[in-house]
Amino acid sequence: MREIVQRGLWFEEFEVGTRYLHRPGRTATEADNVLFTTLTMNTQALHLDAEFADAQEPFGARLINSMWTLSTMVGASVAQLTQGTLVAQLGLGDVEFPHPLFAGDTLYTESTVIEKRLSNSRPGQGIVGIAHTGRNQHGAVVGTATRSVLVRCAPAEAAR
Repeated sequence: MREIVQRGLWFEEFEVGTRYLHRPGRTATEADNVLFTTLTMNTQALHLDAEFADAQEPFGARLINSMWTLSTMVGASVAQLTQGTLVAQLGLGDVEFPHPLFAGDTLYTESTVIEKRLSNSRPGQGIVGIAHTGRNQHGAVVGTATRSVLVRCAPAEAAR
């Protein structure tokens, strides 16, 4: 019987310019927002206080915590890109949230490989740069970020 174990990509499988669409999307809920916000000790009223947030311009409603948005964007990519092949996340950069995400919105994430190189100091491993973009159900960009990851090269038996 054939067995398939889901995994991310080996270093050799990443191709600069390739775009991955991560599905399914994730609909943000009020519970997600309150739980994430309180777990991370973020007392920002724009996330927790409906009366305060409703009165604020220009949004008029509580915003989904942007760190939830970022975490969910990165998390959405794991199964397809780095599950079991990641050694370490090396850094995040260029993080922006150009449009708010609200409870009830669905977050769709895509990732594009922007660079890759073999590690100079870690044989059998390589560094991959990934650009993540999150969009709501209407296609508005709600988050962008780049990240650098250290991934394993394919073992000899996988290369055969």
